[in-house]
Amino acid sequence: MNKSAMSFFENLIALPSPSGFEENASKLFKKYTEKFCDEVFVDTMGNVYGEIKSPNKNTYNVMISGHIDEIGLMVKYISEKGFIYFSSIGGIDVRLLPGFRVWIHSEKGKIKGVIGQKPIHLLEANEREKVSKIHELFIDIGAKSKKEALQYVNIGDPITLDCGLERLLNGYLIGRGFDDRMGAFCVAETLRALAEVKDDLDVNVFGVASVQEEIGLRGATVSAYNINPKVGIAVDVGFATDFPSVDEKIVGESKLEGGPIITRGPNINPHIYDILVKSAKNNKIPYQIEGHPRGTGTDANVMQLTRGGVATGLVSVPLRYMHTPVEMLSEKDLDNTIRLLKNAILSLKADMDFRPF
Repeated sequence: MNKSAMSFFENLIALPSPSGFEENASKLFKKYTEKFCDEVFVDTMGNVYGEIKSPNKNTYNVMISGHIDEIGLMVKYISEKGFIYFSSIGGIDVRLLPGFRVWIHSEKGKIKGVIGQKPIHLLEANEREKVSKIHELFIDIGAKSKKEALQYVNIGDPITLDCGLERLLNGYLIGRGFDDRMGAFCVAETLRALAEVKDDLDVNVFGVASVQEEIGLRGATVSAYNINPKVGIAVDVGFATDFPSVDEKIVGESKLEGGPIITRGPNINPHIYDILVKSAKNNKIPYQIEGHPRGTGTDANVMQLTRGGVATGLVSVPLRYMHTPVEMLSEKDLDNTIRLLKNAILSLKADMDFRPF
């Protein structure tokens, strides 16, 4: 990955983007893609669209989508003593929260706090085995009263965990919210790669940084309707199973550095699946296959059902420890995902028919 792309990725991961509060990350996506897209625009929900236009005027639209929102927390209640209670935005694993430092994103800026926990010395035996319910947890910002806390935070302020991107051995990266700002990154880099060869494009390409996926695929529902694509490819994270405690007989088999995961199943158009696999083989891109027997729970789910139906695919980057503060992926898989998307889209032709028979 070149320095410019890595800098963009690092900056994107550093920004807070809980569902419904994606503005900072979305602005960065917009600013970055404006350098090479023919047009970049934003809709009412906050979805950002980058378009690369084909020289062929009699063609169709292709949509690639990576959701730019992450899971997070929200200020729900402030006690008289100034302690802040919160609810979840998306699928938070409550077991991981006690003892974490957090940022509350308010009109006053970033307010540091900690999720408090009774010391182990004071816990009864039965309490040590118990997982707290989210409404039992609280954030301490050092305020002495509700009145003082309200000078800094408000009900409804979003909250993110205080952890950023770091490097491990072998080009492995860890961070908060790779799911799925990583996908938005791959969409942006695919647009950049296609812009360099757009005279070879036979289709119009819309790359979308979609919002509010973690609370119901909401941004993709709107953006797919707006674009009216004939083909849609979602870019998301997939479950890596190459670490202890995961049962591959249930989840399937995928690993870091194994290449992008190409999904097969009823949510996926068989022609798009074939195109993705053929593009991987022809360009010597490592890839993995996931069988998914129903809707995938990704942007691909709503793309497929838009208007009269969309020929849909799903490409995922293998990820360890999903929805934790230490999500882990391989830089090689990012690069190969972008290569796969670029080559698959270049192979799409204006006269292709994606009906199954």
